[in-house]
Amino acid sequence: MDHQTIIKKRTYHDSVTLMSLAGKLKKRNGVEEVIVSMATPMNKELLENVGLMTEEASTATDADLIIACRAEADVLPSILAEVDEALGAKKTAAKRNGKTSVTTFGAALDMSPDANLAVISVPGEFAARETRRALEQGLHVMLFSDNVSVEDERDLKTYAAGKGLFVMGPDCGTAMINGTGLCFANDVKRGGIGMVAASGTGLQEVMVQVDRLGYGVSQAIGTGGRDLSSHIGGIMMRQGIDALFADESTDVLVVISKPPAPEVEQMILERVARATKPVVLCLLDGKAPADLPKHVTFTTTLFEAALAAARTYDSNLEVELVSDEALTWSRVVHRTQGTERFIRGLFCGGTLTAEALSILRDRVSPLTSNVAKRTEEKMPDVFTSTGHTLVDLGDDAFTVGKPHPMIEPVLRNDRILQEAADPTCGVLLLDFELGYGSHDDPVGETLETLKAAQNIAKRDGRILPIVTYICGTETDKQGYADQKRRLEQVGAYVARSNAEAVEIACTIVKKGVEIHG
Repeated sequence: MDHQTIIKKRTYHDSVTLMSLAGKLKKRNGVEEVIVSMATPMNKELLENVGLMTEEASTATDADLIIACRAEADVLPSILAEVDEALGAKKTAAKRNGKTSVTTFGAALDMSPDANLAVISVPGEFAARETRRALEQGLHVMLFSDNVSVEDERDLKTYAAGKGLFVMGPDCGTAMINGTGLCFANDVKRGGIGMVAASGTGLQEVMVQVDRLGYGVSQAIGTGGRDLSSHIGGIMMRQGIDALFADESTDVLVVISKPPAPEVEQMILERVARATKPVVLCLLDGKAPADLPKHVTFTTTLFEAALAAARTYDSNLEVELVSDEALTWSRVVHRTQGTERFIRGLFCGGTLTAEALSILRDRVSPLTSNVAKRTEEKMPDVFTSTGHTLVDLGDDAFTVGKPHPMIEPVLRNDRILQEAADPTCGVLLLDFELGYGSHDDPVGETLETLKAAQNIAKRDGRILPIVTYICGTETDKQGYADQKRRLEQVGAYVARSNAEAVEIACTIVKKGVEIHG
């Protein structure tokens, strides 16, 4: 194998573009390793670990681009040339579509003088500075970047709140403002249900379920996962609640989060208690606060939150969490060895992982997850499953120098085969996210792996049930119906919600399930 590492000084491309490109090139025959990334300390460490570090790369800065490849001698030149072509083509396409690339914040403002919101996705080292500049110009900010310190986050949000501006983030992946989806978002109907959430895929799931129930979304505000901590104090959550109460297009408000710090929860409860609009309070893993006002409905699952919001329009609306069809499917499972006892959940969505953990906690044992907060539930090794295991594959342990699995779903495929080879695996539990920002064909990138997983089980005299959930709408660009059809063709069950998928998986592995051979 030959290898080469190239550093392009002061050449910036967003991480989503770079990671997606690297993931595609790495699948080529004759290619062992491809890294296309900005020269952040973390990415340089990755370069060192895979043996592609050079003296020039060691002195590169966050503003420099790394292109590194290890491949067969006759393949290497074409891979490097393709990187140049792909990144150049992106700029050309932007110009062809009437878009002009700029290199400074000021130039961007000059081109869009009426803009009132900036989406910031730069290395964490620079994110706070750029956010402050946007706020000083009177812009709301969606801060997609991570690796922003808690101190910087609090300072930025305190400053923004004083000016009546939003800082959604850091590490905010989803929002929908006035019908426009930002970063990861689904194509949903417009309507009167407003949302504010400290979670990305949790916000997507509630929006999707509202759409499926026939209702629409007015606004969806993401706060970033740390907003409800004691360090931040729920600054943006509180501001989001107030904004949606004042928004004439919002009839009902849904608040979505894992349990906040106690003092932050109290501040939120005081706000919603004064509301003149119906409120749905969805706290995953939470407990219903005492003496909730009648206009506040408490839920612990994302599906229930969407249903409660829809019921403010139709109080007679009834939808079973688990359909009769799902129950029938879950009971027609063939086992020949009796060793298949455990759920193996491999998730792309972190909040969906957390919801699954909350649902299963008191029903199966032993249960571990890499999103668990309780010591006894934490995975000893995130790369190895034991017992019932729920893994968020978007965690940093899996994505250093690689795209998030919502962007590049092939990253999950090796783990699927690993679980399929374990004779104690009783069911695979998988999620697929559609919409803006997600891969164009997540199911297509996984189908052959699912077939291979079933063949592994068959070779060992087992049948491997596969329970899936597609977080998407009929109008998402990937084509929900086609994604669902192809999963069903390989024998997978496609649940109507993440919660239903978890319930089905639980039914399969619990004792006393009716088995038909």
